[in-house]
Amino acid sequence: MTEIQKLKFDIKLKNHVWFWGSYFTLNFLRWGAYFNDYPYSFKSNLIEFSLHIPLVYFNLFVLVPRYVLKQKYITYTISLLISLFCIYLLKTALTYYIISENIWPEANREYHPFEINHIVAVCIGELYVLAMASSVYLTLTWLRERERNRSLRENQFKIKLKYLENQIQPHFFFNTLNNLYALSLESSDKVPDVIIKLSNLMEYVLYDVKGTKFVPLIKEIDYIQNYIEIEKLRFENVEVTVNLESDIEDIVVPPLIFISLVENAFKHGGINNNNLKIKINCKVTDNKMLDFEILNNFVNSQNLNVKGGIGLVNTKKRLKLIYKNNFSLKHKTKLNYYIIRLQIPIDNED
Repeated sequence: MTEIQKLKFDIKLKNHVWFWGSYFTLNFLRWGAYFNDYPYSFKSNLIEFSLHIPLVYFNLFVLVPRYVLKQKYITYTISLLISLFCIYLLKTALTYYIISENIWPEANREYHPFEINHIVAVCIGELYVLAMASSVYLTLTWLRERERNRSLRENQFKIKLKYLENQIQPHFFFNTLNNLYALSLESSDKVPDVIIKLSNLMEYVLYDVKGTKFVPLIKEIDYIQNYIEIEKLRFENVEVTVNLESDIEDIVVPPLIFISLVENAFKHGGINNNNLKIKINCKVTDNKMLDFEILNNFVNSQNLNVKGGIGLVNTKKRLKLIYKNNFSLKHKTKLNYYIIRLQIPIDNED
């Protein structure tokens, strides 16, 4: 089934009635005033519109899908010409038998059926109505289809984004539960603190950010700091510094967009590292970008090319979905430090 056929019922019947009713009324008043003969104008337009309307819909729902959409342009042209000739025969006959034997009283002289000037005039008139009505209908159909496609793309975007978010959250909690399990095996007195902090993190994920596209940056920073406190219970020697170099009070960001970067610093910086140092810098640059940078030291023998987990991979996918190409995520090593720098456009709360 073609797109035209699938969309033909999208425009409600009452809108079709309004269009043709308005067009008929306008034509009736226009020609009635022009010839100062409203009864003739009414009868003439009644005959013409009884032929205009079937021709328009026959063209839209039969000829266009069957020939134009299949690129059979010659066949379409021949079919349209045959249709116009049939319309001419009907209009001429109805005018002759119902209105006047003068089949073209608007002309300066009396015309007889099948005279070339009369045929051309009738066909041009029909083509004018056909083109105008079809243009209105196809334009409305195109606008509806564009809106449908936009809505579909938006729904697909939301579904894909939700899928990625749902992957990130279990990934983080899985790692945290592993840490909790390791502490419990040691009968550590840190277990209650870890449980409380984990509960706070879960509350944020399950309730505070659920169904939201953006959250205040200050809440994300609080979330990161809670996560850091949990990791500090895991690592004996870890030093974490968080620098907020700009006013972030009104800035909003996608939820959980930074946590994978922080988690990566602990994951790879903590391997065989008895003195882990992590530094987080967050500031707003002059070009209205939020600059989030995280540095962690590492041991020289450590392999930094370890395959990344799904956290970082999904973070990149989420950034691509949300910001298209308007973001930057880069990483490098410098003086035994691994550095990840993320830049995203600033979004302010309304």
